[in-house]
Amino acid sequence: MAFFFNFVAISFFLYHLVRLIMWAVLDSDIELFFLSKLGRPISSLRGKVVWITGASSGIGRDLAIALARQGVKLCISARNISELLKVKQACIAQSNGSLGPNDVYVLEMDMLHLNHHNDYFNMVLDHFKTVDILVNNAGRSQRAEWGSINIKVDRELFELDVFAVINLSRVALNFFARNSMKGHLVVTSSTAGLIGAPNSGTYTGAKHALHVSATTFLHDGCFTDTPGAKYNQTVQPTDRRMTSERCGHLYALAIANKTHLSWVGTFPINFLLYIGCYYPNLKRVLLKIVGMERLQRVRDSR
Repeated sequence: MAFFFNFVAISFFLYHLVRLIMWAVLDSDIELFFLSKLGRPISSLRGKVVWITGASSGIGRDLAIALARQGVKLCISARNISELLKVKQACIAQSNGSLGPNDVYVLEMDMLHLNHHNDYFNMVLDHFKTVDILVNNAGRSQRAEWGSINIKVDRELFELDVFAVINLSRVALNFFARNSMKGHLVVTSSTAGLIGAPNSGTYTGAKHALHVSATTFLHDGCFTDTPGAKYNQTVQPTDRRMTSERCGHLYALAIANKTHLSWVGTFPINFLLYIGCYYPNLKRVLLKIVGMERLQRVRDSR
C-alpha cells in the first residue's frame, strides 16, 4: 500500500513538473502542440470559404497567407483597402497556383458600422455563395492607467472589441442555422481576458467578455485613455515577441482542429498565463516580486 501511494505521489509530481516545463518551452498550449503533430493539417480546410476581419496586417494578414498556402478561399476585410489589396496579392502568390483572383475577395469594411453587417455578409455571399468559417480578428488593444481613462474610450473599445464581434457572429450564426450548416465561429481574444494585464483595464474587461483565444496587436493602433488618441509606440524588430507569421500558422492549425480555446505566445507569456490560471495564489506572490513596471515590459516584449 505504501508503494502505491508513493507511486501516485511521484507520478503526480512528475506530471505537473512536465506540464510546467512544457508551458515554459512551448510557444503554444500543450493541446495545440500535440494537435500540430497528430491532429488535422491546415490542408483539411482546402476549398472552404474563410472570412477574416482585420486582415490588413498582423495576425489577420498572416493567418490569411497561411490558409492561402493550403488552397483556402478567403474573404479579407478591414478599413485599409490598399493594404488589403497587398494581402490579396501575397495570398495568391503563396497559394502555389491553387487560388486565383476570384478566390480572394477584398471587402472594405468598418466593424463599427453594425447596421451594415448584414449588407457586408450578403456581399460575401454574392461572391462565394457561402461562408464556412468567420474569423473575428479585428480589434485594438490599449495602454492607459485605469483611473485616467475617459468613459468614452471604455465605450469605444467595447463597441469594437465586443459588440461588433457579437453582432457579426450572430449574422453568421443565423446564416449557418438557416442553411443547416455546421459553420465555425472563431474569435481572436487575449491572455489579458484570462489573467488581466497592466495599464489595459478596459481592454482586459473587453477580452474577458470574449474569453476565447489569443491575440496580438500593433502598439501604434492601441487605445489610450483619451478619445481619438493612439498609443504611438511601434513594434520593434528587437522585441522578443512571437512573429505574426508563426502566430498565423498556429491560428490556422487551431481552426483546422476546431479547438475550443488555444493559447500562443513565447516565454514567459504562456508560462505566466499557466501560473495565473492554475496557481492564483502563486501569481499574486510573483506579481509582488516582479512588480508592475517589469510586468509591463514583459507584456510589450522588451
